[in-house]
Amino acid sequence: MSVWDDLVGQDRVVEQLQAAARAARATAAAGRGGGAADPAANASLMTHAWLFTGPPGAGQTTAARAFAASLQCTSPDLELGGTPGCGFCDGCHTVLAGSHADVKYVRTDGLSIGVGDMRELVLRASSYPTGGRWSVILIDAAHRLTEAAANALLKGVEEPSPRTVWLLCAPSVQDVLPTIRSRSRLLVLRTPAAEAVADMLVRRDGVEPETARVAALAGQGDIDRARRLAVDDQARARRADVLRIPLDVADLGGCLTAAQRLVDTAKADADALAETQDAKETGDLRAAYGAAEGSRAPRGMAGAVKDLEKRQKSRATRTRRETLGTALNDLLGFYRDVLAVQFGATGPLANEDQRPAVGKVAAAGAPEQTLRRIEAVLQCRRALDRNVDPLLAVEAMTVALRAG
Repeated sequence: MSVWDDLVGQDRVVEQLQAAARAARATAAAGRGGGAADPAANASLMTHAWLFTGPPGAGQTTAARAFAASLQCTSPDLELGGTPGCGFCDGCHTVLAGSHADVKYVRTDGLSIGVGDMRELVLRASSYPTGGRWSVILIDAAHRLTEAAANALLKGVEEPSPRTVWLLCAPSVQDVLPTIRSRSRLLVLRTPAAEAVADMLVRRDGVEPETARVAALAGQGDIDRARRLAVDDQARARRADVLRIPLDVADLGGCLTAAQRLVDTAKADADALAETQDAKETGDLRAAYGAAEGSRAPRGMAGAVKDLEKRQKSRATRTRRETLGTALNDLLGFYRDVLAVQFGATGPLANEDQRPAVGKVAAAGAPEQTLRRIEAVLQCRRALDRNVDPLLAVEAMTVALRAG
């Protein structure tokens, strides 16, 4: 299976990346004396910094990882004109597995990426690759760079090593410093069609066609979300619980109960992740310091444990925010469906499996009320981004949903 197969509905982006990978291969071969290449032509296709943007779940990171694999592809078919990124060779396999020595994958579990980490990456970027043709640094969440970290990254992007490629992923171009995006080639991924996502779920995950169709519609273009809804009973149950909220806010008590339930669910998800991941990380840290169970902590371990606990706390906060963000997206989709029904739209709804509930809410109000409810959900999202207490933000939202 090619590394490009996971990119659903992104044909234009795939074509550009494949062309760039071919140009990069030609440039590398010419640099080793392996044949002539047109520098001007290759420069127009390949560059040292790429910025992948698009709606949530469209596949920015998937595209960047596929491109990284294509740059390290060692398939013998390349000599016969094959497309880089076969998915089977050692180069592709190790990149996709996260073990390639010349591909650094940067993702933070916390709320931001600090300047210290970025300075280390810029220093690493100045060296030549050890085995592959290129040294690739993939930053999964470039929008989480602190201001100081972004300025440190700018240094590496401004003065790139001849064999270093930066791959930056962010929700939108506005989330990246203008000085960085002006030095990067922009690739904008689009929201994939629900039909394409459903087809992928059937082919790749063995999902029943009807289940795949409903999950693809409910995912609203987010491929990972659609896959979870298709294969995870718990994810479907949580979504169903969230979509009860428009029917549960008939009175003030229902508003407060719904808000508490939503926040508790987000906390439970974060706690479930922490229960396994935190324990493993703490155990690995103790093993690294050679600390026996019940014995006194070795020198230096206390500080390392404190740093680890700080990162774990930050990750738990991020997990709660992401869970609430997913729930808010589900609510937005529900009220968009309500608005569509109120205006007489005849196409499929994002929440096709919730059509009776959508119809009930649509019949009980006017489009103006629905628009105000959509704004209430968006306001809640903005409040969470400003670090407002989650329960207060969600309570304000559910009360506004009741008022309409």
